Order: sequence, then C-alpha cells, then structure tokens
Amino acid sequence: MASLTHIDAEGSARMVDVSDKAATAREALAEGRVAMAPATLDLILSGNAKKGDVMGVARLAGIMAAKRTHELIPLCHPLMLTKVEVEVVPDPALPGLHVTARAKTTGQTGVEMEALTAVSVACLTIYDMAKAADRGMRIEGIRLLEKSGGASGHFRAEPPTD
Repeated sequence: MASLTHIDAEGSARMVDVSDKAATAREALAEGRVAMAPATLDLILSGNAKKGDVMGVARLAGIMAAKRTHELIPLCHPLMLTKVEVEVVPDPALPGLHVTARAKTTGQTGVEMEALTAVSVACLTIYDMAKAADRGMRIEGIRLLEKSGGASGHFRAEPPTD
C-alpha cells in the first residue's frame, strides 16, 4: 500500500519536499463533462447564451485556473507551467460538453492537479454561464486520464465502465 505523501509521521498535513528531485518534463491530461438538456446545448452552440461565448470563456477560465492551482489547493507547489491547453467539445450523445485539459512543465513535481483544476473550473464556468437556461446540468466524470514524467513514471486511466 502506498503511503500518503502529504501526511507526516504524526499525521499532520505537510508540503512535500521536492528539492532533491530532478527536474524532468512533466505532462498531465484530465477530462470532465457537463451534461445538460439538449435545448441548453443548442443554445450554447448557437451563440445565444445570455452571458456570451460559453465555450470560449470556459477555455480561458480553465487556463487561468491551472496557473493558480497552488492558491486553491493548500499543499500544491507553485509551478512554472510551460503549456496549458483546454478544449471544450460538444457531445450530442451526452448531451453536453466534454472538457479536456493538458498541462506541461519541466520541474520537480507533476502537473496533475493543474490539469484537474483546469477541467473543474472550465466545467464550473459552463454551469455558471448556462444556469439561467438549465439549473439541472450535471458536472461529472472529472478524472486524470494520463500523466508522464517523474519517478512514478507513466499513468494512463482505464476506460470508464459505464
């Protein structure tokens, strides 16, 4: 069983010391979905949402959030991100929007939390911008899809079983 790295021997929360780790290329990919009524998706895609360009604003919000992850998650290290990419894609089968975020850096710790934060805030932004039309939207499926770099190596999530 792996130990929790953010808990010290006495059980107190601590920031992990990464000063002895080598700086390596790190990358993470996360995803999430916002399920909504078909009419809400149509409203967003038509560009007629009252608050404006829902998908564009969500992309920007996700990028901005990734850069501020260390301010939101108490034990995260501030990172010099070299890339954050957020994509918002319509999914008529859901119906709703599928959000992915990729974060990259070269450093001593990974960027999983930055990718997950980007997806979470992008999804929340979609909800905020479209809630006047559909308060029943669901934010779901936020998860890490893949990460590379660092001592723990490569991780790829299993496909969902639903």
